[in-house]
Amino acid sequence: MSFSLASSLASLAPDQRQAILASLTEEQAAELLWDWRFWARPNQIAPDGEWQTWLALAGRGFGKTEAGAQWVRERVKNGARSIALLAETQKDLEEVMVARLIAVHPPDEAPTVRYKPVRVIWPNGAVALGYNGTEPNQLRGPEFDTAWVDELAKYRYARESWDMLQFTMRAGLDPRVFVTTTPRPIPVIREILADRSTVVTRGSTFDNADNLPAQFLERLKTRYEGTRLGRQELQAEVLDDVPGALWTRDMIDQALKPRALPDMARVVVAIDPSGTKGASDDGDTIGIVVAAKGIDGHAYVLADRSCKLSPAGWGRVAVNAYREFEANRIVGEANFGGAMVEHVIKTTDSTAAYQEVKASRGKVVRAEPVAALYEQGRVTHVHSMPDLEDQLCQMAGDGYLGEGSPDRLDAMVWALTDLMLDNRSVTDLYAKLAGE
Repeated sequence: MSFSLASSLASLAPDQRQAILASLTEEQAAELLWDWRFWARPNQIAPDGEWQTWLALAGRGFGKTEAGAQWVRERVKNGARSIALLAETQKDLEEVMVARLIAVHPPDEAPTVRYKPVRVIWPNGAVALGYNGTEPNQLRGPEFDTAWVDELAKYRYARESWDMLQFTMRAGLDPRVFVTTTPRPIPVIREILADRSTVVTRGSTFDNADNLPAQFLERLKTRYEGTRLGRQELQAEVLDDVPGALWTRDMIDQALKPRALPDMARVVVAIDPSGTKGASDDGDTIGIVVAAKGIDGHAYVLADRSCKLSPAGWGRVAVNAYREFEANRIVGEANFGGAMVEHVIKTTDSTAAYQEVKASRGKVVRAEPVAALYEQGRVTHVHSMPDLEDQLCQMAGDGYLGEGSPDRLDAMVWALTDLMLDNRSVTDLYAKLAGE
């Protein structure tokens, strides 16, 4: 079925369209079934024009994955031969992107797939190579004319992955990139938005209401409508700073600027326990953050290993981080969980150095001097940690405005306090910072 006929059908009133559909032959009906432009909503179809990057900022359930897979299919039909597929993780690459890419093709067009590494091959000779956002250096060397990047805002190495991809987009006469992501206001997303060669599509979860269960949509509305999380995850808004926040997005952007790593004078793994019993429990995440103080006196947040596991599980995560980063010690809050944290760590590894810390002040008061370190440009994040950074930007002077507990933030505060502030009184801390 021609594109013009499919477009004409899509523009008709429902009763007229139904009458024409009923008159189609079996062959015509089968062809229409695979015609994406007939079934797609306008904001799922590539815009016209001479753009280089198409950025689809859309809520969960919008149909971003479908749009991405169908765009790649169209590009291959129109002559693309070398395609890059980028996902947050290898699991997402194989189980989300590649799986959907295969599913959108009729049998006679379907590509074959080889895994480890991922290689998708079409009958016409086009080839797609798969990558993930944890290993950006894999992108060194190849050349592509087409790239589909899924959930870029969630990548551990979003900046590095995006930069490496740009150097590969040099094949063919019209190289193009499609980014499908739920928005987070990380620096690279802001830069893509500001680029003149970018076209932007925005969409809400509720745009796809016809294809989502009504009960699911009602639950989302009841629980998240009007909240910051709902505005970001459902309505696809790139949110501005929270009024009165101790950390701003600009502060996070500054912390993410690349900096040569020196030798580290001290490294700590900090734990903020929650009391959760395991992955199925409704309790909070256990905050586990690794940070270091360089011989240059600067602080470096090295990793966010926060998790929602049983004590045995998060104990292993913390001890593995302790070993991986050759930390000097593990620190854990004693107020909630008491000796339990030390018991878990010592049970996992009796040789691990452990020090308990006690919260004599509230979360905001503890966080303020650490936020001051960021204001002074004395903290670097060695890579993007979106969940931690989201929590930082939701801690205001009158308390935490996000949902649940700021577990990752608390763990980071414990780590940087241990490394940079010697756990002195707040008055002494501010006097020290003001004098430097």
